[in-house]
Amino acid sequence: MSQKSYDNTASLYLIPTPIGNLDDITIRSLKMLEMVDYILCEDTRTTGNLLKKYDIKNRLVSCHEFNEDTVKKKVIEDLKLGQNIGLVTDQGTPIISDPGYKVVLEVIKSHFNVIALPGATAFVPALISSGLPPAPFLFYGFLNSKSSKQKKELELLKNYNMTMIFYEAPHRIQKTLNNMLEVLGNRNISLNREISKVHEEIYRGSISQVFSALDVVKGEIVIVVDGNHESVEYDSLTIFDHILLYLEDGFTEKEAIKMVAQERNLKKGIVYQEYHNRKDAKK
Repeated sequence: MSQKSYDNTASLYLIPTPIGNLDDITIRSLKMLEMVDYILCEDTRTTGNLLKKYDIKNRLVSCHEFNEDTVKKKVIEDLKLGQNIGLVTDQGTPIISDPGYKVVLEVIKSHFNVIALPGATAFVPALISSGLPPAPFLFYGFLNSKSSKQKKELELLKNYNMTMIFYEAPHRIQKTLNNMLEVLGNRNISLNREISKVHEEIYRGSISQVFSALDVVKGEIVIVVDGNHESVEYDSLTIFDHILLYLEDGFTEKEAIKMVAQERNLKKGIVYQEYHNRKDAKK
């Protein structure tokens, strides 16, 4: 039986792994990779290479989006037996735009510990090197891969005044930047690719400038986008008319109410009630 956690019970450990440079791993993470009874991972080959580098011999169990429902049941059974379990992603901190959330939720519901170790993650170095305001910020992750849905997501975000962070794949980056330019306007952005790797690059400037500077883009990408700092006045519009504008643009009632609440800094319930009171009165 392996070592116990701080409260002497078996636990699930979320262990960050390097996002590029294999030296970017903490001493504690290495100790935990050795200590746990086995390690849940996306790809056993990728994690196996990391363990081999540090001469760690431990059992690897595949855990990905297609088998997570099955794996979570086995995890609970093993925790009940007193086993400690590690969970890693191929790169970076587990759960962030990666599988593992279902397992974590099941462990919490079953009243076992989930212990998260600090370590490598892509969006933090991208943010602090961007030259854009570091706080407040919104981490969004991946936008929808379908262009029409992506534009709707950006419409929901366009009036936020906080810095926004997105992940993107290289084969979609040009389409995404075009959609950002169309919906958000020509804002300042920072585009990081291959963070911590040999060919790491950072492009900074307006969306159009960065787009023009891009050549062949390879590797994982993080986009940091400046918030909307223009003051938007809605005094001339009633809440009802404000919602109608979004409905006319093709948004659903739910989406329109959410956007109006955000833009007016009101609770959704208040906007919902005002809209339906007017809507009912017109019947």
